[in-house]
Amino acid sequence: MKKILYAPDLQAQVAAVLVGAGSSPEEAARVAANLVLANLSGHDSHGVGMLPRYVDAVLEGGLQPNTSLRVVLDTGTLLTLDGQRGYGQIVGEEAMALGISRAQAHGSCIMTLSHAHHLGRIGHFAEMAVAQGLVALHFVNVLSRPVVAPFGGADGRFGTNPCCIGVPLRGREPFVLDFATSRVAQGKMRVAHNEGRRVEPGTLIDEHGHPTTDPGVVVVPQSNGLFGALMAFGEYKGYGLAVACELLGGALTGSGTWHQPTDPAVRAVFNGMLTILIDPARLGTQATFEQEALAFTDWLKAGPVAPGFDAVRVAGDPERGYRKQREQEGIAVDAQTWQEIVSAGHKVGVTLSN
Repeated sequence: MKKILYAPDLQAQVAAVLVGAGSSPEEAARVAANLVLANLSGHDSHGVGMLPRYVDAVLEGGLQPNTSLRVVLDTGTLLTLDGQRGYGQIVGEEAMALGISRAQAHGSCIMTLSHAHHLGRIGHFAEMAVAQGLVALHFVNVLSRPVVAPFGGADGRFGTNPCCIGVPLRGREPFVLDFATSRVAQGKMRVAHNEGRRVEPGTLIDEHGHPTTDPGVVVVPQSNGLFGALMAFGEYKGYGLAVACELLGGALTGSGTWHQPTDPAVRAVFNGMLTILIDPARLGTQATFEQEALAFTDWLKAGPVAPGFDAVRVAGDPERGYRKQREQEGIAVDAQTWQEIVSAGHKVGVTLSN
């Protein structure tokens, strides 16, 4: 049975647990708001269900509350930043604020962020940029447990490695493309496992490299202590993009890449992110850009609608639709996930209602 909570109440309860885990009230409020926004946007995989893992990461010492960004290099249009294992929701926003200011001053900025704890929904950072009229490109790697198999491989060798592109559309809602390079996000497998659901064929392989629809193979160790793996989307194409995210988000940023065994008991999740910010107004193509971008998106949406669909949409539309719906109807949290959140609260001396 699912629990329905409205965003303000859910945010307050999550913030209370984060304060119990050592965050200042201000930090707790910002992290909680980010997690709840992910739920509101339809991305439960990156929402409040992450809280138990964050609490465990704090208790084990991998996640450092009340930690800010460290600037390693600042040449104006180039920024090298270290998240110092702080909450990704905090250091990620701090990094974006710096990058946006540099892009506004110089027309563009290339920024690397290393050693950030889980950044959450990368689309949030693209939304920060497009709100200021900037184009944003993000390439991210994930260091926790290698859960995605390479094309032609039979076990996990890297993370879900998201890619995100944001484009402002003058007078319209922006284009925000945000996706894991695995066929589905790892967090969606956690949600499916907690809800007792099977997933689509072609999404997973088990610990022996065989196809399966059981999301538990990438959530809990199997009888032999091994895990299964997610598949990359688009066969070799998605696999290639995942490798690019590892090389750009992990190697280029100095955050690190996967090339060693991992301890599944470790709960911390670290991200490296390469961000490229561009101010279209400084390229000399602003008028054409605005005209052509709107004409193209209008052309897409004016086409015939395929059977089984109610409209032609572009990236960012589904999230905006979910936000309107869930702000009014509340956010559904499955019973297993809510119990895990309650248990996380108990670990840090905070009691939540069951």
